[in-house]
Amino acid sequence: MTVLSASAPSAPSAAPAGPALPIGVADVEAAALAIAGKVIRTPCLKSETLSQLTGAEVWLKFENLQFTAAYKERGALNRLLSLTAEERARGVIAASAGNHAQGLAYHARRLGIPATIVMPRFTPIVKVQQTESHQAKVVLFGEKYDDASAHALELADQKGLVYVHPFDDPRVMAGQGTVGLEMLEDAPEIDTLVVPIGGGGLISGIATLAKARRPDIAIIGVQAELYPSMYAEMKGQGAVCDGDTLAEGIAVKTPGRLTREVVRALVDDIVLVGERDLERAVALLLGIEKTVVEGAGAAGLAALLAHPRRFRGAKVGLVLCGGNIDTRLLANVLLRDLARAGRLARLRIRLKDRPGQLFEVARIFDQQQVNILEVYHQRVFTTLPAKGLIADVECETRDREHLERLIEALRAAGYEVRMVEAD
Repeated sequence: MTVLSASAPSAPSAAPAGPALPIGVADVEAAALAIAGKVIRTPCLKSETLSQLTGAEVWLKFENLQFTAAYKERGALNRLLSLTAEERARGVIAASAGNHAQGLAYHARRLGIPATIVMPRFTPIVKVQQTESHQAKVVLFGEKYDDASAHALELADQKGLVYVHPFDDPRVMAGQGTVGLEMLEDAPEIDTLVVPIGGGGLISGIATLAKARRPDIAIIGVQAELYPSMYAEMKGQGAVCDGDTLAEGIAVKTPGRLTREVVRALVDDIVLVGERDLERAVALLLGIEKTVVEGAGAAGLAALLAHPRRFRGAKVGLVLCGGNIDTRLLANVLLRDLARAGRLARLRIRLKDRPGQLFEVARIFDQQQVNILEVYHQRVFTTLPAKGLIADVECETRDREHLERLIEALRAAGYEVRMVEAD
């Protein structure tokens, strides 16, 4: 794995005409030189299998391979390097659902800068532990990012700390834009960039660089349906942002003031994705690419799954922006995906209360070469007659067709069978 080189950036094309924006292409190029050698230049690789699956030519930028498993290191480091000696001595504070926290804490420790991080109380434990491992002081406060952010600002005033915003800061935005710089250098054939949006720092930096270098490139943002904050801003709509999304890293109720300016000027469109597409994308990236991503990191692929016609035939660059997902949550996502694919199933079978019934059912499973994982008898909590009972059988099949053959065989033997569906 190589680190970002310090070679001089190539000359940019003329930037699109319009009002002055918070950052320009020169800021992103300067950030690339400032952080050179201190962040990993992650691979940008074509996925043949995902290309076949989606009908687009899919390029993946593996930002989940950064030391802290997320792109947030780039902007955090660029901001830290801009601090004066007096500001470094005072220390920094930030609010984050996790990845900005880890990136800031890691590089603050390297630079000898004290760091305090305010995180929502229900931040995945893996992100809390990893942030603390970088010797940052962690304060858990509030339900969502916005609550934590307000508390961090209060603490900054009380303790004289430098507040480092996770997205609405020009140097942070410029640092995040180095992701796009590397993608276009490594895969110049990309004609569409699909970028997750929470507060908007990543897409602002990438769009600034990409539109300057390649004015014809399409920049498409992605948000979770439960948190369509930037989408609503751009459409001039109201939005309710609430709920437990798998993509908690982009669950931001209020996008940045500066990032909104850039998104409005440079981003071509924003699409929304549902929880099922996010779950499927996480599972596909692990199953096909053997790479672990969190929900926000899978949002780009989720967009291709949710809106296939939109991207078919395009040369699409996706940013796998983070890989910090709780292992228990990941296991749950994978099991749910197997259930939806018919590879795991729970069948509810009505039996007669007589000897040998369960044996006969098991024999049919054996004949169909279906593996039984768990059996649960129910005699009391049921609306069946007193001599009736049900058995829930959890089983493992090869695919949906295999499962359907099993159900047909059970019904042919006279059993009443129904699926207990996954949500």
